[in-house]
Amino acid sequence: MKKLLFSAVTLDVGGIETALVTLLNYLASQKENNDKKYEITLVLEKKQGLFLDVLDKSIKIIEYSPNSNKIVFVRKIINLLKQIRFKRKYKDKYDFSCSYATYSNPGAFVARATSKNSALWCHLDYLAFFNGDKNKVKSFFEEKHYKEFKNIITVSQKSKETFLEVFPEEEPRTIYINNLIDYNKILEKSKEQQNEIQNEENTTTFINIGRHEEKQKKLSRIIEAAKLLKEKTDRKFRILFIGDGEDTKKYKEVVKKYNMEKEIIFLGRKKNPYPYLKMSDCTILSSDYEGYPVVFVESMVLNKPIITTDVSGVEAIKKERYAIITEKSPESICETMKKFIENGFEISNQFNPEDYNKEILAKLEKIL
Repeated sequence: MKKLLFSAVTLDVGGIETALVTLLNYLASQKENNDKKYEITLVLEKKQGLFLDVLDKSIKIIEYSPNSNKIVFVRKIINLLKQIRFKRKYKDKYDFSCSYATYSNPGAFVARATSKNSALWCHLDYLAFFNGDKNKVKSFFEEKHYKEFKNIITVSQKSKETFLEVFPEEEPRTIYINNLIDYNKILEKSKEQQNEIQNEENTTTFINIGRHEEKQKKLSRIIEAAKLLKEKTDRKFRILFIGDGEDTKKYKEVVKKYNMEKEIIFLGRKKNPYPYLKMSDCTILSSDYEGYPVVFVESMVLNKPIITTDVSGVEAIKKERYAIITEKSPESICETMKKFIENGFEISNQFNPEDYNKEILAKLEKIL
């Protein structure tokens, strides 16, 4: 039985966490000669989050939290001692280890320490994240000691290309692997009843699922686009926002100021967003940058078209012909929404989630 270790921050609701739980639960279900194929350990900085309840019970959870003492010298000494103790107990004890939350320095340490077959999983287009500043990208990955990992994994072709634009010498060990999807669970959970939102006749329903953080997600673009759209059409529409974050309060204030509470509805975090996605007509994203949004694949599983800005990951949904690509401006998003309301959008290629997963699993087997 192979021993696998993954590190992350928490299991709160989010795209990275959704992808991680899906991957871990799949691996935990694998068998070889009627025995479990993998023994899995998950190391979290904080053992918390809504997804703890849906994680396979056979997965062992360890908490490794860095010290946060305000006195820098004291903090460094305490963390050094913690690292020494951790290494003594777990050094090279695993057949494979992975730092799944790319931004976590403690997670990167844990993965490097526990296996020689280690991987750094990258969920963003970091060149876009740092506004094209290659020095900042280099500094970010140097903090993770990226050279000590056996493999670098990116979740989209574009994020792989931009990573190699900064680190061309890393091409031999950089692998592109999409996020695995539990499509049967999505289909099943989409059938669950929800009583908050009802279908409205002659009303087009858009949905955004994700964190409310303006720097990346730019939900202000959707709000401004909706304001313009209300002025340009007499057709009824609404936008469901599922999620929350540091900018939720600000978004709500703007929506109230524009008197658009009927058109933009805040539903908060949902452990199961799929009934809302199923009842919607179209998924909408307005991000400045992404890695490979999990909601892309979730939408395709439920046969929902997607309006999105041009971010990493769109190459896959353009190939499947599920996407309408828009510019990163409220005006462009407004026009795209207006065209969708008036003309609809025909999905020309039916998404095959089984084939999608098979390709991912073949790549995973090689690195595990």
